Amino acid sequence: MVDNKKLNNIKSVLFVCMGNICRSPSAEAVFRHKAKEQGVDVEIDSAGTIGYHVGHKPDARSQKAGEARGYDFSGLFARKVVVEDFDNYSVVLAMDNENFSNLIELSPTEHHHKIKLFLEYGESFSETEVPDPYYGGSGGFELVLDLIEDASDGLLKEMNHL
Repeated sequence: MVDNKKLNNIKSVLFVCMGNICRSPSAEAVFRHKAKEQGVDVEIDSAGTIGYHVGHKPDARSQKAGEARGYDFSGLFARKVVVEDFDNYSVVLAMDNENFSNLIELSPTEHHHKIKLFLEYGESFSETEVPDPYYGGSGGFELVLDLIEDASDGLLKEMNHL
């Protein structure tokens, strides 16, 4: 399981992928739903390491797959990670190794301990990265949700044990 010695008292979570239109808004919607169900009061947001889609709604395929499972994407719009995010969030969760590396480069050294791969919290899958479903078929969006649901459950379990 994840070493959370420096992540005590998680009050806010930022999910990060590349464009903030598929994986990270899906993680935001799923985690928001699950946290609310469990009565966990936590600030939740998502962002991308690139700004190509700033201001856009999540990808329609992500929304369709997520809404079919009961997740709400209303009010979500893509934004780019800013350096202030590392001050404002207790933990910054990257969807893959490339975005993890980009976050390490962007963040001040004193915040590196906050940056984790989201799937470090997963318990039921062997994947270590959430794959980008953008150029694939609908099955990719379903897998992304499966992985995100599992890691969200694991993160909430960790938060409840802190």
